[in-house]
Amino acid sequence: MRRTRGRVVMVESLAELDRRLSAGVRHLRGWRIVGLDLRASSDALAACDTSRTTFAGCRFAPGEAERHELRGALVLPGVEAAPIDPHRDTLYTADELYDAEPYARSLDARAFAWAHERTASDAALARALHDEGVDGALASWSAGRRLVGVMGGHALDRGGAGYAAAARMGRLLGRRLTVATGGGPGAMEAANLGARLAARTGPELDEALELLASAPSYHPSADDWVRAARRVIARFPDPTDSLGVPTWHYGHEPSNLFATAIAKYFRNALREAILLELCDAGIVFLPGAGGTVQEIFQDACENYYATEDRIAPMVLVGREHWTETLPAWPLLRALAKGRPMERHVHLVDTVEAAAALLAPE
Repeated sequence: MRRTRGRVVMVESLAELDRRLSAGVRHLRGWRIVGLDLRASSDALAACDTSRTTFAGCRFAPGEAERHELRGALVLPGVEAAPIDPHRDTLYTADELYDAEPYARSLDARAFAWAHERTASDAALARALHDEGVDGALASWSAGRRLVGVMGGHALDRGGAGYAAAARMGRLLGRRLTVATGGGPGAMEAANLGARLAARTGPELDEALELLASAPSYHPSADDWVRAARRVIARFPDPTDSLGVPTWHYGHEPSNLFATAIAKYFRNALREAILLELCDAGIVFLPGAGGTVQEIFQDACENYYATEDRIAPMVLVGREHWTETLPAWPLLRALAKGRPMERHVHLVDTVEAAAALLAPE
């Protein structure tokens, strides 16, 4: 069986894999190949781009797993028993998720492999119970806090101007509010980093950004990416609290280590709805692509039908991006016209302007 989820292709039978490879498919980026014996497929896979392919619980000919790992693939071992506690009643920490090296042996990776290998009813029940427990823990953690969301693309590399801007945003917001993100890499990681260092100076944030730049992305090495984050955490103890709400649906995108509390879910739709609902102080939308656009209009739909006292501000950052590259702003503005939400939607050019709207000094 082959299932397509956005740009993700999941392959769970050799017949489906052979059919697609025979049809000339050579770019397997974003694919998840689950539970297959690939020993007879070595030559065909060697001719493909597997730089961002996830292999979960697959069997390889000698040396082939290492070949794909060197290209940047994520190779996860098979898992017999559930690595997570179905009755969990607390949020995660980064140390819990990254409890072993290399990354493929960590709880974060083992849970992804288990979730996508196991389709039996008992596994589905374990995932549902786990997510219900995390939901309760998140409600307790967020009680009494004012949360502000930061949404944006997962593809921002450390060392880039966009990543640094997202980190400045997190730091500015984190001085007065509790920052919440989707908990992944890119803009999400940067915002959690900035929030973590909200009590630190601008030069200290610059130092942290420089330390991270040695491992710009979790590709080709998630382990180097994690180690660079750990160096920053060791250099700057006593963090300001922030929240990450990632999902094992996107197993090829590891959770970032900078959120002090991590609500990790198996069900992505539940996770997205909860994250938007929590951000009562508003949401900043940094430049992103399909996922960020979806989040903008999911949030807009909630605000469209809400009474004014229940509307959370929406701030889009990047005039050119949101009016020309992906023109979400004209539609959002037209949707808001004449509604109570109209005066709560904003378009700005800088993260500083966005922070001034939601967390004025």
